[in-house]
Order: sequence, then structure tokens, then C-alpha cells
Amino acid sequence: MKEKIEAFFRDFISCLQIAKLYTTGHPRFDKFLNQAYQSLSEILKDREEVLFGIVGDELAFEKEIFFDLSRTVSPVITYLKERGIEKISFRRGVKAEELRKFIDFLVLSKDEIKTDVAEYFAASGIEAISAGRLQTDAAKDDQGAGIDYQKIFAGAAGEIAQVIGSIISGDEPRIVNFRFSIKHLMESLLKQDKEIMMLSTIKRYDPGTFVHSLNVSILSMYIASKAGFSREDCLETGIASIFHDIGKLYISRKIIRKKGGLTTEEFTEMKSHATLGGEIMLNYTQGLGILPVVVCLEHHLRYDQKGYPKRRFLCTPHIASLIVSLCDVYDSLSQRRSYKNDYPPDLVYGLMSKERGSYFDPGLFDLFFKIVGVWPIGSIVALSDLRTAVVREENSEDIFLPKVEIIGSPGKREFVDLRQENSGLKIIKFLNPWTEGKQFLAEVRRIDSSEKNRHKIF
Repeated sequence: MKEKIEAFFRDFISCLQIAKLYTTGHPRFDKFLNQAYQSLSEILKDREEVLFGIVGDELAFEKEIFFDLSRTVSPVITYLKERGIEKISFRRGVKAEELRKFIDFLVLSKDEIKTDVAEYFAASGIEAISAGRLQTDAAKDDQGAGIDYQKIFAGAAGEIAQVIGSIISGDEPRIVNFRFSIKHLMESLLKQDKEIMMLSTIKRYDPGTFVHSLNVSILSMYIASKAGFSREDCLETGIASIFHDIGKLYISRKIIRKKGGLTTEEFTEMKSHATLGGEIMLNYTQGLGILPVVVCLEHHLRYDQKGYPKRRFLCTPHIASLIVSLCDVYDSLSQRRSYKNDYPPDLVYGLMSKERGSYFDPGLFDLFFKIVGVWPIGSIVALSDLRTAVVREENSEDIFLPKVEIIGSPGKREFVDLRQENSGLKIIKFLNPWTEGKQFLAEVRRIDSSEKNRHKIF
């Protein structure tokens, strides 16, 4: 029975993931729905009810906890908990259409949910399924206070590690899980951009293996959304950006980590990562599409097409490649690595602005810094009056003067819009979280979930 229960839950989760990616009206969804329904019907031949629970971060059935399965589908567990789903009951006589309507409810965004799950079931005629919390938590805010953005970030990083690890080893990657996790991250980004961008700034100083890829993905999806891309195109851009440097996994570590300049031979090998990456991603177009191939090949081509790899015919790089190129350079300059120091944000802006119109598309460059600002959200900074602050929000009309929160004000939170100050208050220094800013990291990591509209303070 344990094997049947686990098989059904895998089928159910696959059904949810496909619905989230393609909608329940897509022909591909019907195949997964039928499989899940058959698995459930087989179990209910011998039982009146099947009851699943989420205990902590683990899936449970009766006294059995599915540890391995829970690790595999952790992004989905987080997704269900955010929607108040901690237990699901399926009873004998359940119909396939009821299962479809349940999935319809689960794929709604939080903004689209106008009623709780019990009311939805009653209105939709769902009689043999019930779902809800394991226990009532009246203090929890149903509109997002319970969302753990660090867990969403970590879940996405874990899926990146799995899919890239599988590609390297020649195993079959969990592409559906991967796409679901990145889409979940994208939706969180578009809904709570300040929280995700702050987390991205904090993680920029984390030496984790896939943090750079994930930061570039977050930045790329954010810029694409502000450039007017559809949600689907934002997702595809974010996915493609994750694989932009996959070819470097086949370049000598000595070259990758070398301090100082490269020899001609070393630079030639380094440049080959673009074509190597494109060749690798050609094997995964069925699940990931062609855009990762394009971005691998073009992310070093430059706006003026003087980069690499050389092409026989001049052709403007794909806009996704131009976005990824911009985000890649920005995050690389900002990150500290074993072979290089990180640069303060104002120096990063100065270095990149010299390449506006040559390395970078000028329109995208201006949009990028209008959104990200010179001092990114989460930056620890010293002000001209000698107080210390954390950047909380950008000012698109003056990228050097963001909105900040003063650190160390006892008993109150003091917010200052530097652009509206008449005293000439400004940022004079970036406090590196590795060194002089380290003592303030706890303040930066605090994301006040009870304050959902922080921008209204200003």
C-alpha cells in the first residue's frame, strides 16, 4: 500500500505542476489528470478514505512520513502551505472532475482566491475531497505574512543544483520540478519584489555554488517584467539565464579561478564556454525550449557584436541574451569570489556605464539601473550625517537617492526618502557586509512580514 500511496502522490503533484505550467485546459494536462485519477481509484478500492498531511516540511500518510519524496517535491509543499493546504482527504466515490476542480483551485494565484477552500468546494460541487489546515492559526495573515521567501529561494537553488547535476552526470533532470520552482519564484518576485530583491542582495555575498545563476535569473525576470514581457516570456528568460554559464563547468578550474590576466590560450579556452553551453543545452530543448541555447551562445556577444563567439553574419543578439548579459555582469562584479573581490555598488555602476552602448544595449542599461538603482535594495550604507541605513526602495527619478531605513533607532523605525530631504542628506559609503557592515547584517535580514506596503510610508 505504501508504494501505491507514494505513486499517487507523485502523480497528483505532477498533475499540479503541469497545470501550473500549462493550465488545466491544455491537452497535456488531461494525460496527467487521468494518471492521477487512476492511481487514486486503485487505492480507494480497498479504503474508504485517503488522508495526507504536511507535518513541518514533510509529507505524511497515517504513521508513514515520505522523507525522500518530501525532499524531491519541497517547492510544491511550500506552495501548498502558502495556500493553507496542510491536509487533503480523498474519499471513495471521488470523480475525475472533482480532482480537476481541486487542481483549478490550487493553481489560482493568491490574488485570485476570493474564498477559502471549503467555500470553494461547496460552490464547485466537490463532495469527495476536503482540504485545509491541520490546525487553526488565527494569528497567521492569509495574504502572505506566512510566506518564507528564503525557503522559496533555497528551493529554487536546490532545483538548479539537481537539474545541472543531472545534466553533468548524464541522468534525467527533473525538468517539471525545476520549471515549477522557478515559476513559483517568479510569481513571488512579481508580487513581493522588494522582499525578493532584498534577499537577492543578501545572497550575493553567499558563496553558494548556484547563487550567481539564481541571482541572474531573478534580475533577468524582474527586468523582463518591467520591459513589458508577458509572464510566460519572463519565465522563459529566467530559465534560460540559469544555464548561461553551464559551459564553464567543462573549463579548467585553474583558468576559472585564476587571479590576474589570462594567457591567449587560456582566454581562448575560456571563450569556448559559450559554444560548449549551447551544444549542451541542445540536448534539452524538448523540456526547456530553444532559448537556453540562444542565451548560452550570445550572452558574451555584446550589443555592438564585438564579443564572442564570432559569427559569420552580423545580427543583433536576442533581447533575452542582452538582458542576461547585463544581469550577469552586474552580479559578477557585485559578488565576492575566491579569485576576486566584490566592488561597491557605485563602482559597479561606474564601470558598467562606460560600456553603455557598446557592451550593453543603452535602453536596457537605463531601464536596469532605473529599477535596480545604484544602491540595490538591502544595501547597508553610511549617510552624510554619519548615521547607518539599509536601502529599502529605489527612486526611479534619481537612482543615487533611494529610500532608506535608519539602523539603530531605539523603539521606532525611521524611514527617510533621500530625494525629498532638503538637508542634502546622501549616501557617502557602502558598508560591505563581509567587513564593516557585518555587524548590521541581522538588521538587513529582518524582513518585516507584517508590513506589506512599506512603500506607502514614504
